[in-house]
Amino acid sequence: MAQPKPLMPHATATWLVDNTGLSFEQIAEFCGLHILEVQAMADDLASSKYTGRDPVHSGELTQQEIERGQADPAYVLKMQKAPVEVTRTKGPRYTPVSKRQDKPDGIAWILRSHPEISDAQISKLIGTTRNTITAIRERSHWNIQNIQPKDPVTLGLCSQRELDAVVAKAAKKAGVTEEEVVVGDDRSDKDKLIEQLRAERDASVKAAAEAAQEAEAEAWLEAKRAEEAAQNGENA
Repeated sequence: MAQPKPLMPHATATWLVDNTGLSFEQIAEFCGLHILEVQAMADDLASSKYTGRDPVHSGELTQQEIERGQADPAYVLKMQKAPVEVTRTKGPRYTPVSKRQDKPDGIAWILRSHPEISDAQISKLIGTTRNTITAIRERSHWNIQNIQPKDPVTLGLCSQRELDAVVAKAAKKAGVTEEEVVVGDDRSDKDKLIEQLRAERDASVKAAAEAAQEAEAEAWLEAKRAEEAAQNGENA
């Protein structure tokens, strides 16, 4: 049976990267993350920045356990005290404050791309009210001029799997055939993040290489100009 993971895996990984000599593999295994995610945190390339969370203070790790891991890179860290699971009572879907302003854009995208989805399904998927959905559909929303349809998955309002499940359910209820349903990206959110991090790293390496080539070319030109200037001085 796999051991439980930290309550806040990304924040815990950030703290372990900054405050210990544990290997990326050890941190990734303990936190339940992909090694590339941990590498991105160490290189400061992650798209999201996390405030470190001390697992020693929370009781999830002991200093002795960390020291064992630092002494042996092959050692697998053991959870000392599993975090208490917190369950939510039934209620509207929670959306972080920073993303609430994106809801109208996500609603508009669903209304345009998947009209077969009911208002009740949109309300549950995005965490909004039917009045808001109706206002956007009827273009009576107070901010309608600034609403731009955007995929709610890319906005972080829901996962691709959640959206695909709602689309499939709505299509089945509406009698839409599978051929008519637009198939979404079935990759997990973690796979998408890894691909994004790889692309960012490749872009950084390419930019650095191009900058180095430009600097080398500029240095060569400067040397060439200096040489020509010296020759002209001698000839004069």
